Amino acid sequence: MAKTYDLIIKGATCVSHAGAGIADVAVKDGRTAAIGELYADSARETIDATGLHLLPGVIDSQVHFREPGNNHKEDLATGSEAAVMGGVTAVFEMPNTDPLTTTPEALQDKLDRAKDRMWCDHAFYMGATGDNAEQLAELERLPGCCGVKVFMGASTGNLLVPDDETLERVLAHGRRRVAIHAEDNMRLDERKKFAEKGGPEQHPVWRDEETAIRATKRALKLARKTGRRVHILHVTTAEEMELLAGNKDIASVEATPQHLTLAAPDCYERLGTFAQMNPPIRDARHRDGLWRAVKNGVVDVIGSDHAPHTREEKGNSYPLSPSGMPGVQTLLPLLLNHVAQGQLTLERLVDLTSHGANRIFNLRDKGRLAVGYHADYTLVDLKQRWVVEEKWLRSKCRWSPYTGMTLTGKPEGTVIRGNRVMWNGELIGKAQGEPVRFQENIAAG
Repeated sequence: MAKTYDLIIKGATCVSHAGAGIADVAVKDGRTAAIGELYADSARETIDATGLHLLPGVIDSQVHFREPGNNHKEDLATGSEAAVMGGVTAVFEMPNTDPLTTTPEALQDKLDRAKDRMWCDHAFYMGATGDNAEQLAELERLPGCCGVKVFMGASTGNLLVPDDETLERVLAHGRRRVAIHAEDNMRLDERKKFAEKGGPEQHPVWRDEETAIRATKRALKLARKTGRRVHILHVTTAEEMELLAGNKDIASVEATPQHLTLAAPDCYERLGTFAQMNPPIRDARHRDGLWRAVKNGVVDVIGSDHAPHTREEKGNSYPLSPSGMPGVQTLLPLLLNHVAQGQLTLERLVDLTSHGANRIFNLRDKGRLAVGYHADYTLVDLKQRWVVEEKWLRSKCRWSPYTGMTLTGKPEGTVIRGNRVMWNGELIGKAQGEPVRFQENIAAG
């Protein structure tokens, strides 16, 4: 018997847990309702996606959208525009805003700001501090919270957790996986003199490999002691990947497109301070080590660490220049280009950008192309060769370290809960992003 749906996407090559193959996908009430040959069924809207690949909606699990407090760099509206233009259907946003996201009131303020302004679905990290450590078990379960974030280094003020005593208190309160920026703050302070001896090429000298390795070792030791799962963000060294491979029972791993694509010293010679980020871009030996970890299954997710600053701010002389670069819009295009170059399979890309987030963060209804899940889809043209141009960028900062780069593979459509929000490079409709739901806050609805 023929059925009627809200939307049918016909003829795409669907990539899912079942592999890759041409199929139709039907949507009803915002969820995937059927996958297969649906030639006898009808829908209010039908899209011919012949020649495109349909992926589960891409999830970027690390972005800094700067609102509130630094809206001149980015805000929730512009950051989410950039996300959906790049094929991203959901983002997890970081707590180092002004004010910091460390209280229920600050979290609710972000959720209120996001309503009717964010184009993609969203959740927000709760920042861990010495002051709120004992409350984190309650804070991490609030609706719209994707978990707890710890800065062991590279942050300022109350959001910095540099010592083991405070970190142990944080890990001892709560059950969700804790995301950690692992740089040893004491070593950073000791080595600050190296940042004053030259230009941005000194950045990976100051924030050297041992700074990252030492912090990751400390985080793993305390994770063992407290029995708490940790998620080590933006790993940059080959040695950390080897260490984390032996601790997968308690630690998950993120890599970024920046560290998989760029390498020192070339990036600093070409881009100067615009290549500066924390932890830093390192040499090709470490980049090769990250790729081995991707191919060996050590890496669980790819996050962009989208962290925009204005051109004027990045134009300051090192080390007065701020660290961070935009990346939410280029996350998927860069990975598609790596697929075209043979570095990555499309199935592994899906695992890193959708399935991994579903597993690591216990998503209730996102991260899989499967009946019953949210109808979040990213449609891509694997064959399209194109050049990254500034006019394509939607981030408020309006620059990218990849401007002028020729890539193969481009996002052509972003569908969130059955609604087309980007198609053929154009935004469609209005912002309708909603909070992401997690198993840990299931009582909140």
